[in-house]
Amino acid sequence: MSSASPVAASTNSSTQEAARLASLESYAIVDTPPERAYDDIASLACLVCDAPVATVTLVDRDRQWFKASIGLEHVQTSRSESICSLAIRTPQQLFEVRDVLADPDIPMRPTDQHGQLLRFYAGMPVLAADGRALGTVCVLDHMPRTLTRMQREGLEALARQTEHLLELRRYALQQQRLLQERDAVALKLEHDRDDLQRRHDDLKHVAHHDPLTGLLNRAALEGLRKRPEAMQRLEASGYAIAVIDIDHFKQINDRHGHLLGDRALRAVADVITSCVRQGDLAVRYGGEEFLLVLPATPMPGAYEVAERIRAQMSSLALPFTITVSVGIAAGDPLADTPEQVFDRADQALYRAKAGGRDRVVADSTLRV
Repeated sequence: MSSASPVAASTNSSTQEAARLASLESYAIVDTPPERAYDDIASLACLVCDAPVATVTLVDRDRQWFKASIGLEHVQTSRSESICSLAIRTPQQLFEVRDVLADPDIPMRPTDQHGQLLRFYAGMPVLAADGRALGTVCVLDHMPRTLTRMQREGLEALARQTEHLLELRRYALQQQRLLQERDAVALKLEHDRDDLQRRHDDLKHVAHHDPLTGLLNRAALEGLRKRPEAMQRLEASGYAIAVIDIDHFKQINDRHGHLLGDRALRAVADVITSCVRQGDLAVRYGGEEFLLVLPATPMPGAYEVAERIRAQMSSLALPFTITVSVGIAAGDPLADTPEQVFDRADQALYRAKAGGRDRVVADSTLRV
């Protein structure tokens, strides 16, 4: 049977190395700050193996990086100078080199923090959960030697402890990601809820406001009539109703067109809005007719509001003159229904128009 081709072997090796690097990356530990737990592993390795140098090494793509080290000057070196890179080729076995100077397969010449040559190396691979070697827990010495059985077992145990630390880290990262995802979902739900509320409010606003003037519409007025708390507030004391009509509005549309007619409606609505008080209701009741409901307002106060609206029509920035006629009536909660008050205000409006327009007329009905 023929052996696998060199090209196939190289491809398989590259695939395995890519998988190993992906496994290392999943721990997100390379280039992280020092941690006492890993420093303790390196210290114990020195004590157990009676060695001056020890590291917890992770083998990255082009370098070996020391999560913890004792007796070395640098925090990383090139992978081409890494004996640990050779050690991870046998993930299940401790890799030991009695004398790097006497071993033709070890071209590396490691040195300690003082530049002294390190001739002895022993490293136990640290494995990921999938069995791939991420790096080693290793010790080095200046003189050729070998580890005793107990030292080998101790180094193997320290490698397993390092694996446990890495798995705890990955678990913590997973939990953090889950919390972030949960928070992101909660934030999205809150955003969606707020968006839904905004849409609801927008739809409610559209349903209850005149799109041209922005004032309340008749549907909104009818809705208030059906709300007991609104009627209780209105009927808690005397109130007034004003009916406002733009004089000769049909002539405005006929002479100047509907675009300027709409502009006039908006301008009148703006004046009304600027003159009413907090709690007053301004409604576009019909084509050119507006309605004001003025809670807790006696007739003199209602007349003052209506007259202020009428007077401000002369200051509108329009290419034609606008005047309004206004009829007002006061309501007695004990004697009147809102419909009766509206009818009296509407009759007062009729008298204002019959009297020459551009005026405010108050209902003078005498009730016994």
